Amino acid sequence: MAIENGITYFDTDAVQSFIRFAQHPFKFSAFMFWKLPSAWTSGVRLISVSEEQCVTSVPYMWLSQNPFNSTYFACLSMAAELSTGLPAMMYTKSTKARISMLVTSMQADYMKKAVGKTYFTCADIPAMKAAMEKAIRDKEPTSITVRSEGKNKDGILVASFAITWSFKSK
Repeated sequence: MAIENGITYFDTDAVQSFIRFAQHPFKFSAFMFWKLPSAWTSGVRLISVSEEQCVTSVPYMWLSQNPFNSTYFACLSMAAELSTGLPAMMYTKSTKARISMLVTSMQADYMKKAVGKTYFTCADIPAMKAAMEKAIRDKEPTSITVRSEGKNKDGILVASFAITWSFKSK
């Protein structure tokens, strides 16, 4: 459990259990199919998740294309949001406190056409965890903007997202 000033917020065993669940190919795919069917159908997939970073991907294919021969911006957005939302979900599931989470804002910048698989990485998970701890501790809604950067297989930046999450302890 994470301890701050003698107060325990998150159960580390529960965090590790969530990571194992998310990295189980069948279980997480079934979760995506049931809870995020449009993301699942368009090919959004989890590559890896840890307490430091989360990596997702979306391919360029018929179900994720736009008329301009690249990946549709909404499909890129889904992959970017999953890379930030899955870690938030990991922590909400590993605490006894009831925490609601909601996207309140999203800013996107597109640098290059996404014509292959795009990998989104969010490395702001420690800051997100701290914001959630603050929401629990202060019993006040807390917002944080986290970044997710989408790169192609060559490591070239395709898109960058700034997603603002709001956390509220109930």
